[in-house]
Amino acid sequence: MSDREPINGSAERRLGVFKTYKLYVGGKFPRSESGRVYEVTDSKGQWLANAPKSSRKDARDAVVAARKAFGGWSGATAYNRGQVLYRVAEMLEGRREQFVREVAASEGLSKSKAGAVVDAAIDRWVWYAGWTDKIGQIAGGANPVAGPFFNLSTTEPTGVVAVLAPQESSLLGLVSVIAPVIATGNTAVVVASADAPLPALSLGEVLATSDVPGGVVNILSGVTAEIAAPLAAHQDVNAIDLTGADAALAKELEIAAADNLKRVLRPQPVDGDGAPDSEDWAASPGTHRLTAFLETKTVWHPTGALGAAGSSY
Repeated sequence: MSDREPINGSAERRLGVFKTYKLYVGGKFPRSESGRVYEVTDSKGQWLANAPKSSRKDARDAVVAARKAFGGWSGATAYNRGQVLYRVAEMLEGRREQFVREVAASEGLSKSKAGAVVDAAIDRWVWYAGWTDKIGQIAGGANPVAGPFFNLSTTEPTGVVAVLAPQESSLLGLVSVIAPVIATGNTAVVVASADAPLPALSLGEVLATSDVPGGVVNILSGVTAEIAAPLAAHQDVNAIDLTGADAALAKELEIAAADNLKRVLRPQPVDGDGAPDSEDWAASPGTHRLTAFLETKTVWHPTGALGAAGSSY
């Protein structure tokens, strides 16, 4: 309860409005098909909210939404995708204080450290926005061949990508795995951190009020293994990012992904104890995630010959 002064000047007390977190699928905010929720707590074990516990049906619905959105998103110009990603950064900046609170509670950080994380996440959106119309220049190009041909390689998005978000980095790590996927024209089904899903679910609200078409990003919360298994085996999922999976789950999902030859982005190399190395999400991300879910199409075209000497153009 709170002691806000009402407009009529009376000293009445009012009930605070608790936030209801929902999934983000196809540009809408459904509850889990199963109706299940689970408790999300802070680093000290105190209750923060109830988050929806996604089911296999939710995962399948998210894939349908992502596939439906793929044609329009992949067909948009790279410049337009860059504008859309920049708009996400603008909207996230406008809700900065909310995300600072959620990141601080989710990751057990002070307000100042959480603020630095949120600022880095906003900057990461801007960084990837700038790459949308440039990645083709470093991942494609004209190839020298022996013959009267133009040989050109161009990049194309892979398709629907299932993304297992990092478990520890609830916002910066999340943005770092989503942004490169959609920057290159793919659509994404994202499984949020199981223990810290609130920043991811709030990010869905930012995406919905940005210019990102519905279905381009779909966000699910719940038990990672329970949601990831049907995604890894789904025949209409073209690739999977295993960042948020432990070593045992990653191996299981990689086997399932082989059934339709999905592209697989594996976790970082493992240490001697068999656990994946923790990635430094604050470091410069490089371009490896941009190229991880791109296909290369190579086209040959005859140059033609001019004159008896056989000169070509």
